[in-house]
Amino acid sequence: MPSDLSPTARALRTLELLQARPGTTAEQLAERLGVTERAARRYVGILREAGIQVESSRGPHGGYRLRRGTRLPPIVFTQAEALGLVMAVLDGQPAATEADDPVGTALDKVIQALPENVGRQAATLREHATATPDRHSAHPDPAITSALVAAVAARHRVLIAYRSETGNTWKTDVDPWAVVVRHGRWYLLCHSHRAAAIRTYRVDRVRTVRQTAHEFDPPADLDPVAALEENLGTGWEFPTRVVFDAPLAEVAPWIRPPMGRLQPSEDGCVLVGSTSNPAMYAQEWLATVPFAFRVEGGDELRAAVAVVATRFAAALAPQDG
Repeated sequence: MPSDLSPTARALRTLELLQARPGTTAEQLAERLGVTERAARRYVGILREAGIQVESSRGPHGGYRLRRGTRLPPIVFTQAEALGLVMAVLDGQPAATEADDPVGTALDKVIQALPENVGRQAATLREHATATPDRHSAHPDPAITSALVAAVAARHRVLIAYRSETGNTWKTDVDPWAVVVRHGRWYLLCHSHRAAAIRTYRVDRVRTVRQTAHEFDPPADLDPVAALEENLGTGWEFPTRVVFDAPLAEVAPWIRPPMGRLQPSEDGCVLVGSTSNPAMYAQEWLATVPFAFRVEGGDELRAAVAVVATRFAAALAPQDG
């Protein structure tokens, strides 16, 4: 920390540290504040004098922590933090520039609560910056997302109603392992009891969530991001199998995880997976891969590729006259 900060500024920094890491020791506080342990304890004393209830305990798991239910002073942002917050909101939610958007309304309230010297630049950025919506992103219902996150934290099974991209709807009991954000889309990584397998569901397509009394234990070595990447292209209605006459190392950079798993073969590599939308698979994914391929399965994907091929062939047909 800068050496010229006032005791009050250091005390507020101490409060931030205790909020972020309950159980922080005097030694750790001193290191983060750049002061002695004695000085760190003094800043804890300043917080207590201000009426903030800071508890301390000894032993290997001891340290300082805020008492549950402690009423904290208003949050204070630096100018860099305030501008970073506005930029992150606009980047992830371009509609926040609109007056009736709930995220935009919440952002306005945050900006209005900032000190004038900090809030002025944040308000200017909020007013004059524009963002182009990402057509691949999707914003789920906050209530649905909150219910799923709560179930993940409580380790309680939920009953969800889901609507696929093709319009099929179903209900299933799932053990919600994690909610993962990937490239602007929110996914639920879970074990589906309907399929008796790992599944990844788009949170924006979940229609209802009802938490049950059944508890579960997620895999001990679960890596949510890795598991999501591995399972994005499995479990959908229509099977896919695409063979490439090129080495796996050359094809792999062009294959998205939702397309399936790329495996080596004798003459190249083969992509095995499934999809709920063969037309999108053919038009938006396969059409961009710059290698020769043939679709060996399934029938729905072969038909979708035939439609794309016919459309491109028609574009090269000679005009009459």
